[in-house]
Amino acid sequence: VTAPVPRPRGLSVRAKLALSYAGFLIVAGVALFAVGFLLLRFVPDGSIIIPGGGLAPNRGDLLEVFIRYAWWAMGLLLAFGLIGGWILAGLVLRPLGRITAAAAAARDGRLDHRAALPGPGNELTDLADTLDAMLDRVEQTLAEERRFAANASHELRTPHAIMRTMVEVAQADPEGRDVDVLLQRIGTTNDRAIATTESLLALARIGRGGTLETESFDLAELVAAVVNEASADASARGIRIDSWLTPTPVTANRQLLGQLITNLLGNALVHNGPDTSASGSGDSAGSRWVRVSVTTNAGMPELLIANSGAVLDPAVVATLTEPFVRGAGRTRAAAASGGAEHTGSGLGLAIVASIVRAHSGRLEVVARPDGGLQVRVVLGR
Repeated sequence: VTAPVPRPRGLSVRAKLALSYAGFLIVAGVALFAVGFLLLRFVPDGSIIIPGGGLAPNRGDLLEVFIRYAWWAMGLLLAFGLIGGWILAGLVLRPLGRITAAAAAARDGRLDHRAALPGPGNELTDLADTLDAMLDRVEQTLAEERRFAANASHELRTPHAIMRTMVEVAQADPEGRDVDVLLQRIGTTNDRAIATTESLLALARIGRGGTLETESFDLAELVAAVVNEASADASARGIRIDSWLTPTPVTANRQLLGQLITNLLGNALVHNGPDTSASGSGDSAGSRWVRVSVTTNAGMPELLIANSGAVLDPAVVATLTEPFVRGAGRTRAAAASGGAEHTGSGLGLAIVASIVRAHSGRLEVVARPDGGLQVRVVLGR
């Protein structure tokens, strides 16, 4: 970071305010004395004889006395203005010192320091509150970025470490290694690293904000297309997808909503398990299913995706939208895919939450009492 160029020091704000106060007093004194001079014009200039004897002071006498004391009064006004203005300016600018101290602490890396000005609202307290709110936002953002970077480095290191271990084991036993199995496992682990990287990039793009490009389309058609693409994977896993799609026009970013639906449906398929209850919906105990519906709720487009599975802890479910958080027991063996265990990057719902925020929507993730998860997305525009 380029250091700021030092500025030549000038008069402080306190000194300027003190000089301003003194200047206003001098101007007011001059105006008052000018009025006095105007009034003295009505005093005769010659000798004034008072009936009964004696002389009264004339204009010249009064002007001499008036000018003499006027200079003394102007000097006192100047001294009073400077001293009183210096004290008054110090009292007025004292809160500004706390604001400057908070800003300087933030500049030096101490983001936990706040101005926290007491008292009723005014321009300085508004400035202090704005600075404190900005520091809160910056501190929270930096904390999230540090945690994100730490978790991301761990997530990206894991698949590479696995591949290196597999290669070292194969090199240590040239006669007993199975090249085809080794290549398959390396490919699977590499796919996991690619998926994690793509998720990281998607989450970073969404987090940068900016203007969201939108268009009008039917949400039900987009959901139907994603469900159709996932049907083969669902069939291979032995999972039934039931959908109730009502035509619902939306104005949103089609690409981001497509990724949102893909992530939610992918999570519902991967983190799925037998339904442990025989509900009245016609499902038999032990079946695996995903339900997808698109409706309009209070004029807002609503997407609901629920899936069967193990009973989840509501406290854990409440954290699933944070990056790299996975629910306990949500890893399932992949069927019909060579038996490789599938583990997500833990970014699926985090990306969903970012997309929902970008569309001013609402995301609700709750654990189903009978097991599995239910995700409700209500779009705000």
